[in-house]
Amino acid sequence: MTALKTLVRRVVVGCAALFVATIGYLMWRTAAPAATLANRVPPIDWRALPAARITVDERRSEITIELPPVDMPANSSGHHGVDVPAAVGEFPVGGAIFGFRAEAVDAEGRVLPADVIHHFNVMDPADRELFLPISRRLLAIGQETGVVRLPRLLVGARIRRGERVIANAMLHNPDGRERRGVRVRMVVMYTPEGRPWPLLAGAPWQLDVAFPVGDKSFDLPPGRSERVYEGSPAVPGDLAVIGGHLHEYGQIIELWDATEGKLIWRGEPALNRDGKPGAVPIGKLYGLTRIGARITPEHTYRIRVIYDNPTGKVVSAGGMGVVAGLFIPDRGAVWPSADPSDSLYQKDLRHFLGTDRAPAHQLHVGH
Repeated sequence: MTALKTLVRRVVVGCAALFVATIGYLMWRTAAPAATLANRVPPIDWRALPAARITVDERRSEITIELPPVDMPANSSGHHGVDVPAAVGEFPVGGAIFGFRAEAVDAEGRVLPADVIHHFNVMDPADRELFLPISRRLLAIGQETGVVRLPRLLVGARIRRGERVIANAMLHNPDGRERRGVRVRMVVMYTPEGRPWPLLAGAPWQLDVAFPVGDKSFDLPPGRSERVYEGSPAVPGDLAVIGGHLHEYGQIIELWDATEGKLIWRGEPALNRDGKPGAVPIGKLYGLTRIGARITPEHTYRIRVIYDNPTGKVVSAGGMGVVAGLFIPDRGAVWPSADPSDSLYQKDLRHFLGTDRAPAHQLHVGH
């Protein structure tokens, strides 16, 4: 019996040591991004932008990003709804994001139906995107996305205290009456900094078929059609989490290693209760034996979307295809700085701010 107890004790101690070693390795593996993603703020006059209201509920571990109120004219819907002007704010806390949702309320504080929100986007202008020298997309949610929630102990996207972000949104109002003073907000679920979890903490990334810059919606021709975009990452690492966004009539969205001709991930919209396409399920590429899908700057990667438009006519701005998720850079990988003088960076920022046609000096963007 004594020998059996000794054996059990050794097994337990061995498993505990293996668990601690695994945590140590993963924390070592994912510690680099926080150091390499320093808060490099481009020279923008932030006073020229409206202020986003960013608050923290520490008890619930939630950050709320709320944009200034807008009025919604009656019957303003479709892909040309009410644009909520870009607003700027700073995260008052640091940590790791593991989930988020969006909601809109009227002037009396009543929560509006979820389908009034076409999209809500948040970006960090101080860091560059993984596949392009443009501002890094931090969070994005679409009309059919719903609540995004990942295992908080396993994965998360790092955010920094004082990190400056820009957010914008588009709203729909299919009703025959005007709505005034509507506020749209994103509620972000996060793990406070200083915790030993998540095990896999990295940086958000995005790849769009309409890259490099400009409107991400495109006209959808009748029948079956597809659209692609190819690019290479700035640094090597692993894609731990991936998700996709399609508009109505979207059939499939894929990410390929074009260099090897290898499919990395495929997503198809799930059907809602009414039989219409809904959100594309999130792909978790990590597992017991791997951190994620390996990508390197030496390879080219392709995003591909397939649509089937049965209307027999062109649907204006009816197509969109974007993949996004969590990227774990290799330890020691140096993430390139955002370069505000880069032409793509300038064009992308103007589009996000909604000032595409404005002269450069009106943006207050320096070199």
